[in-house]
Amino acid sequence: QVQLVESGGGLVQLGGSLRLSCVASGTVFGINTMSWYRQTPGKQRELIAVVDSSGGTDYADFVKGRFTISRDNAKNTVYLQMNSLKPAATAVYYCNEEISVYLDMRFHNYWGQGTQVTVSS
Repeated sequence: QVQLVESGGGLVQLGGSLRLSCVASGTVFGINTMSWYRQTPGKQRELIAVVDSSGGTDYADFVKGRFTISRDNAKNTVYLQMNSLKPAATAVYYCNEEISVYLDMRFHNYWGQGTQVTVSS
């Protein structure tokens, strides 16, 4: 019914930038909160940034001032602009969204498949 597809990951050098995108497709009626998480092997998935339906944002302390989350409601897309990247940012990045679909107005939680970000020193 609903798919989230991330893109924009890759290999970047220390101090570089990447912009991740996550597009929701399918029988999307509305999207509430949109978030980005990341996960490294052996660790729990951790929240990086959140944008709510009115555009309000919140960030984990370790990315404040360097990462920016934004959304384009017309395109059902959420972005994560990552600047001044460090090797510690190397992880798989996932988008997570609260989405309601046609014929079922309740919001459900969806995850993307993840995109790898690698920062070399």
